[in-house]
Amino acid sequence: MKKDTTIVSAGRSKKWTKGVVNPPVVRASTVVFDSVAEMKHATRNRANQVMFYGRRGTDTSFAFQDAMVALEGGAGCALYPSGTAAISNAILSFVKAGDHLLMVDTAYEPTRDFCNKLLKNLGVETTYYDPMIGEGIQDLIQDNTRVLFLESPGSLTMEVQDVPTLAQIAHQHDIVVMLDNTWASPINFDPFAHGVDISIQAATKYIVGHSDVMLGTATANEQHWEQLRENSYLMGQCTSPDDIYNALRGLRTIGVRMRQHQDSALKVARWLEQREEVDHVRHPAFTSCPGHAFFERDFTGSNGLFSFVLNRGNQAALTALLDGMEHFKMGYSWGGYESLILAVNGVKSLRTATEWQAAGPLMRVHIGLEDVDDLIADLEQGFARFNSCL
Repeated sequence: MKKDTTIVSAGRSKKWTKGVVNPPVVRASTVVFDSVAEMKHATRNRANQVMFYGRRGTDTSFAFQDAMVALEGGAGCALYPSGTAAISNAILSFVKAGDHLLMVDTAYEPTRDFCNKLLKNLGVETTYYDPMIGEGIQDLIQDNTRVLFLESPGSLTMEVQDVPTLAQIAHQHDIVVMLDNTWASPINFDPFAHGVDISIQAATKYIVGHSDVMLGTATANEQHWEQLRENSYLMGQCTSPDDIYNALRGLRTIGVRMRQHQDSALKVARWLEQREEVDHVRHPAFTSCPGHAFFERDFTGSNGLFSFVLNRGNQAALTALLDGMEHFKMGYSWGGYESLILAVNGVKSLRTATEWQAAGPLMRVHIGLEDVDDLIADLEQGFARFNSCL
């Protein structure tokens, strides 16, 4: 099936829907049995989408897991209460004291904190690497390296990684390759076709699409699915069926939403590129973005999230720009239908393997589903306020 058809039909087996369009919300802690034989059957098959105990999942979660596998690939999908939980539990499922982790230097800030604090305390060493390292990753691999973690594009600064090359080298050393694939969503990058072993989504973002649910997923290939599934279960991970239902509903429109986010964002980005206040735009579809060639080769589309660097600016000017926005609001997430803007402070402090050099402040925007002309007018007025304070 084509992707848009899969988006509509995935996870809608009659065993989950019971004949209605959307899988019902099945809430459960205790699952009761009428016979010893029935209970033994459920116990034997508890890992195979059979109702056993609420934390193992219900028909609602099984439907969503099936849909994610149909869209993203892999052998199975584990669910978590947030994207950060998906990242941390996926890593914890494959490392132990004395192991070594290779983490991309442009990772999401909570991922970095997890490595520097919790993993360090557990005796797991982390080495950060340049996202554009390519074949040079070979020089950083140690005998105890267990996981190579990718985020492509990189958080905030949008560097696109050469995922197939990195994965190929990692697999030569039996290293598990994990990717934070949230930016691409399940539809714009095929992780398993490019060598990834575990693909992680902050479903909070584009999958849910309405800024009202916290949810994470980790989809694994056949080789790593059982270990991810069982270790995540042992760490007590489970999610609300009501949240999963909202994620399933959001998933049905992700194709049309992503195309609109993409088209609107490209229009805004091209407008920004012409502004005298802007040094350059960091959007994977632009040649000014590091790794643009990998984006062209590996991705099937983009979305609403990108950054741009200003030529100059001070706190007063940035505050004037941000405080008067009508359609753009400030917030730490993205992926919903609303437009967001953020002045990013301290990028240099979030890098240790690379040095961030920019002409001026870094701005991150998420272009929502509003009319593009209204968004551009909002930004134009913002720049007028910005310039008046310089």
